[in-house]
Amino acid sequence: MEAAGMARTAGSARAGGYSARAMDREITKKRVKKDAYVDYSMVFVVLFLLVFGLVMLYSTSSYDGRLKWGDSAYYLKHQLLPTALGIGLMIFVSRIPYHFYKKVATLAYVLAMVFILLVKSPLGLEVNGARRWIKILGISIQPAEAAKLAMIIVLATFISKLGKGIINPKAFWIVLGMPVPVCLLVWRITKNLSSAIIIFGIAFLMLFVATPGYRRFIAIVTFLVAAAGGIVALIVKAGYHSELNFRFARILAWLDPEAYVNDKGYQTLQSLYAIGSGGLFGKGLGESMQKLGFIPEAQNDMIFSIICEELGIVGAIAVMLMFVILIYRMMIIAQNAPDMYGALLVIGVMAHISIQVILNIAVVTNTIPNTGITLPFISYGGTAILFLLTEIGIVFNVARHIEV
Repeated sequence: MEAAGMARTAGSARAGGYSARAMDREITKKRVKKDAYVDYSMVFVVLFLLVFGLVMLYSTSSYDGRLKWGDSAYYLKHQLLPTALGIGLMIFVSRIPYHFYKKVATLAYVLAMVFILLVKSPLGLEVNGARRWIKILGISIQPAEAAKLAMIIVLATFISKLGKGIINPKAFWIVLGMPVPVCLLVWRITKNLSSAIIIFGIAFLMLFVATPGYRRFIAIVTFLVAAAGGIVALIVKAGYHSELNFRFARILAWLDPEAYVNDKGYQTLQSLYAIGSGGLFGKGLGESMQKLGFIPEAQNDMIFSIICEELGIVGAIAVMLMFVILIYRMMIIAQNAPDMYGALLVIGVMAHISIQVILNIAVVTNTIPNTGITLPFISYGGTAILFLLTEIGIVFNVARHIEV
């Protein structure tokens, strides 16, 4: 009877104009669509960077923690909770269909600006002389980190709605102008120029990927480079004691750090000493000398210099390679995303991480003027790790919708 049933099935398939092979393909296709794509190599890289970051954070901050707080594991303990919460948040966000963010894009834009404005309110919190945080229900949040995620969602939504209309000059400049109010608020209110640059860089790269042609972007980059060069030349010509030089002392220290060793050039020089003394294979984990009070707050912006000192150039290249793999896997997910909106979300996250990694390493090596930019997943900071893992969760959700 079973053979007769199979014969009838095959016969009906032939009667309908289908071959048995075509039926097999249809059944296989339906089964494969139900399987969620998981990029295990990206999962491994993210978890590796998190664990490595915790190890390096303890190694870098143990002396400072013992000196200031009487606990060598002080910074590690304060980073463990946000990291655990971030992993849980990443898993949760990876289950939320990414099209949901289209509905909250406008709200995200407004909330980002409200959070920044709250820095000037009684909710504002000052840490190490910088007022860049707000404290809500006992939890400190850095609004600039929330603004980065909000800008990714807003621009992905707006650009995907425009579609081919993005080639219209008016639409192009409107989209490019959308991050400007947020950047200005971040710069003027939180005095965080580096975060403002990163937010604008995210918007620029997302627009670059979504817009055909290169002429507009070449013109914009040329203008920005010329403006930056003009500012540097003006500062050098003005002389150190002018008010202009006082405001841009970091640029002067970048040009000649030894001349300002007792001022803005101190941290840069100590960072370069750490990199140089590490050599090829480093002094060994935990054996850094520069973290013993020579580099202020080494667990934050300058943690890459301690990596170079303890693990050498080989260790530093290994860390950079992990970031390259992470960015490459995100690029693969963006290329295979089900739609333009999903691709733009992934590109926004990819732009955020890549810009921040490049700028942090450039600062540590004195390639660009010193500014407060943390190394993703590795530097100390609870808000940063929470929002970074939220962004990674969004990338994983886009990947889940890829047809294998």
